[in-house]
Amino acid sequence: MVLFPAEFKRSRSLAKTLRSARFERRLDSGFDAVIRACAAPRRSGPQTWLNREMIEAYVRLHRLGFAHSVETWSEGRLVGGLYGVHLGGVFFGESMWSGARDASKVALAHLVEECPRRGIELIDCQVASEHLASLGAREIRRREFAALLRRLARRAPQGLWG
Repeated sequence: MVLFPAEFKRSRSLAKTLRSARFERRLDSGFDAVIRACAAPRRSGPQTWLNREMIEAYVRLHRLGFAHSVETWSEGRLVGGLYGVHLGGVFFGESMWSGARDASKVALAHLVEECPRRGIELIDCQVASEHLASLGAREIRRREFAALLRRLARRAPQGLWG
């Protein structure tokens, strides 16, 4: 499942939330906190693929300028976000987390707004879901995805986004 930034769908309620002063949006200011929140047990069960070694690897990629976080804050507290790896014109979304209503959607909307500045033409959402489809993501064929990667993922990292 991928999201082309121009195809992102803002519902009326999300647009209203984005216009409000309810959330502050930041980049790369709380990468460690975002990845640890994404690794926390979910309602669906205690297991997560984000074990200690994976977290350490992503934190290292962050320090090298490849991995980034998009965060949603409220009253000085992190309430949602996402993280992923940026290679050339592709952002590979790894995981997202929400501790407040709409917080992860606000983070995704902020990522979409950043895409033109960062040269990102494609967001790899990886796993298909109705939630992501409602925001404009869609499934594409493997062959098309591979062709997009060959064309877009060649540029060097840009360093920290903050």
